[in-house]
Amino acid sequence: MSPINRQVRLAARPSGLPKPDDWEFTSETVPEPGAGQFVVEISHLSIDPAMRGWMNAGASYIPPVEVGAVMRAGAVGLVTASEHPGFAVGDYVYGAFGVQEYARSDGRGVIKIDTSLAGPATYLGTLGMTGLTAYFGLLDVGRIQPGDTVVISGAAGAVGSVAGQIAKIKGCRVIGIAGGADKCRAVTQEFGFDAAIDYRTQDVRKALREHAPGGVDVYFDNVGGEILDAVLTRLARGARIVICGAVSQYNETRVKGPANYLMLLVARATMAGMVVFDYEDRYPEAIAELAGWLQAGQLVSREHVVRGTVGDFHDVLLMLFDGANTGKLVLALEKS
Repeated sequence: MSPINRQVRLAARPSGLPKPDDWEFTSETVPEPGAGQFVVEISHLSIDPAMRGWMNAGASYIPPVEVGAVMRAGAVGLVTASEHPGFAVGDYVYGAFGVQEYARSDGRGVIKIDTSLAGPATYLGTLGMTGLTAYFGLLDVGRIQPGDTVVISGAAGAVGSVAGQIAKIKGCRVIGIAGGADKCRAVTQEFGFDAAIDYRTQDVRKALREHAPGGVDVYFDNVGGEILDAVLTRLARGARIVICGAVSQYNETRVKGPANYLMLLVARATMAGMVVFDYEDRYPEAIAELAGWLQAGQLVSREHVVRGTVGDFHDVLLMLFDGANTGKLVLALEKS
């Protein structure tokens, strides 16, 4: 019997939080590689808040997933068949392979990874798009300097936890905003932030006055909404705000923008969006530096790995919006 490739396809564009019937589960024969192609058996899927935006039909930084198409996802896997001169059977690779068990590729956008340096899940987190987003967002967009006071929202999440550690490596004072005592404990004790604010039980503005009495020099925003509004009231002169994401708004039918945006004028501050794909030509240098910090013990990589099948994708995705993960959320595939 030919092996079967199980897939998750977008069946309908969600309104609010995705529902089980927004997905279609399909099966097809595992593809064979043509000339200049190879086939990957996927072992680990990246589960990201950005996925929610990819499901919408509106304009965005990347084309939406088409209804009927395999759901977009970054993934790591093993090359099992190849007719491509640059990829051999046995190579571990990262690419946007989608929510499925096997993928065929021509190599565009695919990166070989070295699993002797770190496990596959780490290449979806600290040494993958997560780490690269934190790296370029802070260093290029946020332009952090030693001595800056840096605030990170979503601080216990995949991007936020790495961003805060990079800021510490660069000599900044770092304050994380997270939800719940366990996450705040991880932010300070595991990831090494100087302070953590629990937005569920604390007044964020009041806590920022305590932890950042001189104001916030750089704010790395992963959540948007009320948290962004609170930080806007505590900006230092010349502050830089990096808009990386807005997880609090992704499932809203009506997005709430910042009401305190005039504080940008008062503080002579800037607010800029960043998308990691704009830095593709610099990925190798960034991965090399991140890997060096990781090997030197300056950077802690935490992955929240859930083992299951592609059929578990919906439930694992919802963990992001329930705040159930600490660190990078990964679905490790077990063949059904």
